[in-house]
Amino acid sequence: MKVLIISVKAGYGHHSTGNAIIERFSECGVECEMLDMFEYINHKLADSIDNGYMFSTKYFPKIYGKAYDMLDKHDKRTDKYSPMSVLSHIVSHKLHDYVKKYNPDAIIGTHSYACMMMTYLREAGVVSCPLIGVVTDFTVHPLWENTNLDYYVIADALLSNNARKKGIPLEKILPFGIPVRKNFSTKMDKLAARKELKIDNKTTILLMMGSMGFGNILKEIAEIDKLEFDFQVICVCGKNKKKFKEISHHAWNKNIITLGFVNNVDLLMDASDCIITKPGGLTTSEFLAKQLPAVIMNPIRGQEDRNTEFLVNAGAAIMVTKTFGIAEALSHVLNCPWRLETLKQSVKNLGKPNATRDLCDFVINLVKKHER
Repeated sequence: MKVLIISVKAGYGHHSTGNAIIERFSECGVECEMLDMFEYINHKLADSIDNGYMFSTKYFPKIYGKAYDMLDKHDKRTDKYSPMSVLSHIVSHKLHDYVKKYNPDAIIGTHSYACMMMTYLREAGVVSCPLIGVVTDFTVHPLWENTNLDYYVIADALLSNNARKKGIPLEKILPFGIPVRKNFSTKMDKLAARKELKIDNKTTILLMMGSMGFGNILKEIAEIDKLEFDFQVICVCGKNKKKFKEISHHAWNKNIITLGFVNNVDLLMDASDCIITKPGGLTTSEFLAKQLPAVIMNPIRGQEDRNTEFLVNAGAAIMVTKTFGIAEALSHVLNCPWRLETLKQSVKNLGKPNATRDLCDFVINLVKKHER
């Protein structure tokens, strides 16, 4: 059995989701590989798209947000003669040879545009195998209305109405959750995790602002540092070396454990009592799987605004605003038992630690039925 994952490198979430699926399929003895469709077409094109996404979300968030909002208003499929449809058909045609040669038994897409290409491949008669799309945020993005797949994986059943607005029939919706890597599917005891990290066994706040270190972390930590509660902070600066240097060399009242880019986020979550973060789809699915209450801040305009709305409306997170600062939000977590308990219960209800397993098992059984 062979499974092909088609993805797009725009940020880190789509590829990370694909890698989580590959990890699980490998354990099941299923051959699986991931195709970055733009990388396959042209390496420079792939880098341009990824860099353009990162640049626009960091330096022109309002423009990016307005563009996202404009696209999100369209719930019906784009006319086949529109510039986007014509361009998409050209792009999908360039994938014909690769897909025919690999000859997959199922194809999984982790980006709406990749799933548009999958739809065109089927319409062109290039593939006849089952097609599954994975929505990697806690919303249903623009362009999903331009797809016609067999099944759609969404983050939670609460998003079913959102999916139906995009023209996705209820019988095609699979509320498995966003796939996460195996080390996010289990939870280590807090004390054991803290011992492994060699940090104090006390209330621990994990502060993460994405791989590029979005937001004014120095200012936020300064506010947190004034709180009278006894706790420590693990601050992950990602690839932002400037902020790492500023924070690590600053004199703090609290124990601020400053880290750069890390590959043990799962362990950091296990050691923590709460996470302060921007609500990327992948990070959100990971902290929900770890059943970690969240304080949300600095969402990227567009999909992360929607992620924030979902989490706050579902009672799984507290949102920082201009008039409700980080210190106030954290006080709710540290000084209000019933508020913390509400967060924990909502996170427990929303967490999908077995999302990857459920998806892969479903695909294996689907292919078996398809082959009969």
